[in-house]
Amino acid sequence: MSEPRPDTHQKALSINLDASVYGTLAEIGAGQEVARWFLQVGAASGTVAKTISAYDMTVSDAIYGKATRYVSRERVEAMLAHEYDLVCERLSASKGATTRFFAFADTIAARNFSGTNECHGWLGVRFQTAPGGAANSVVLHVNLLDSNNLLQQQAVGILGVNLIYAVLHHSADAEDFLTALHDELGGRVEVDLIAVDSPDLPGIDDRLLTLELLRTGLAEAVLLPVEGPPVPPDEVLRKRPLVLAPGVFEEPDEVHAALLAGARQRLESELAGAARPPLSLFVLVSRHPDRDVEPSSAEMLRRVDALREMGSDVLVTRAPQLYRIVRYALRYTNAEVRIAVGAASIADLMASRHYRNLDGELLEGLAHLFACNVRLYVYPTPASLLERLDPASRAWFGAPQPGGMTRLEDLVIPPPLSHLVTYLVESGFMQSVPAL
Repeated sequence: MSEPRPDTHQKALSINLDASVYGTLAEIGAGQEVARWFLQVGAASGTVAKTISAYDMTVSDAIYGKATRYVSRERVEAMLAHEYDLVCERLSASKGATTRFFAFADTIAARNFSGTNECHGWLGVRFQTAPGGAANSVVLHVNLLDSNNLLQQQAVGILGVNLIYAVLHHSADAEDFLTALHDELGGRVEVDLIAVDSPDLPGIDDRLLTLELLRTGLAEAVLLPVEGPPVPPDEVLRKRPLVLAPGVFEEPDEVHAALLAGARQRLESELAGAARPPLSLFVLVSRHPDRDVEPSSAEMLRRVDALREMGSDVLVTRAPQLYRIVRYALRYTNAEVRIAVGAASIADLMASRHYRNLDGELLEGLAHLFACNVRLYVYPTPASLLERLDPASRAWFGAPQPGGMTRLEDLVIPPPLSHLVTYLVESGFMQSVPAL
């Protein structure tokens, strides 16, 4: 029988009782909930060198330098650098030979009084794995899901303790690290980015670690841009018109790139003269809707890299259902959202098995899918992809047109679904897009 996992109180107390650990906690926004845990469990003098909360922007700038945004990776990294350097500078002579120094920092936007803001933040730890060792850093981006400010503050406190405990006790094992991070927080937070800079832990790939967030249930979606490391999805999706091409992409093909390009071109023509051009992304579904076994994070990264080579950012989602992908995108934008799919995918879209968890099944799923300003762009499917389709989809695959392409209007749709598809087409929710 496995040992029960320590709770937040036990984690904070065990750190306080560890004579080899000493450091600073700096927090902006959502109170000083992380520091409070260490101060209230007892023996805090063994761990806490200083706590600080620089709420005022002028005061914060005077300590950490000016920032373009205060709830940002830039700000939390400036906090970590400043506080870590200070604790090492001031205490190395007296404690450095026997002490692993650390600095914890967070900058959080918890729910405001009006309840109108995005609730998220950045947390990080800079730490030594051995006395006098090099500085290692772990930084997280978190979305707060609780409904009020007090609960969000409490969640930040738990997550902060979990993070400090994880870097001190589980930094060498990614699975143990993520499990420790999630303790006592099921359904209360999403962590959609982990960035690691660790000379003592070489070989850690931020992209693999961020993809692991999906497998552990910590993230609903993560984003890997064409160039550079992962970024929080909200920083890319916010207020943008979107073209999303979803799929499992086991074998990414040039037809997928053509589909996304054709859909983007179509939306650009609709939005001629708009202030912000549409953003096109592949949406890689991390779990096949009809399979119990999930691909490994390494396999997902292979697919991500193949899609990025086609020139678009990749949003990787935990949910396979299209309506849930749309619902996620609508968190961050109220602009136009267009979903680009192949004609043969319409049969799968209409399959009732995807909607059994909804009271209204297919009709409710479609209502969620076509919310707000969402439309489905349907690209012709080449005959060469026929063998990849399941039998249900092949049954809808009509006679190919010249060039071996089957369009939306060529599908052989059985009633009564044919009536529903006709309604969606004639209402403009589902639109046929010609091949480039």
